[in-house]
Amino acid sequence: MSLLEDFLSADEESQVIEAIRHAENRTSGEIRVHLEKTWDGDVYEHALEIFYALKMDNTKQQNGVLIYVAVEKRQFVILGDKGINDLVDDDFWNSTRDHIVEHFKMGAYAKGLIQGIKEAGEALSNFFPWEHGDTDELDNSISRG
Repeated sequence: MSLLEDFLSADEESQVIEAIRHAENRTSGEIRVHLEKTWDGDVYEHALEIFYALKMDNTKQQNGVLIYVAVEKRQFVILGDKGINDLVDDDFWNSTRDHIVEHFKMGAYAKGLIQGIKEAGEALSNFFPWEHGDTDELDNSISRG
């Protein structure tokens, strides 16, 4: 089995998806998690490619957030679309990253992802609260590459 297959158990994956659903119940924003075995190039640039491939930039209010993880390289990127990036404090994503890293260092990958989802969801709900008629624009499942 590869590190990608071992990164999250089925139960942990369900917990991450439930965290996404819970966060999105309070906002019009969209959160996705993408796992990939590895990437040899620039991880940030590749995460941007994944962001666009997953149509994270197609949300009505430009409020999509992607957490991209290159499992074997032990690297990850958090990307927010223009709508959310324009509103959060300059250090918001760095702070969120640091909280995820705390969990990842202990091998608690699901907890780290859930923490990042929770923090992104809180910011999204502050700036883009759920309103009657809001629809879930993107799939909540964990995508893999």
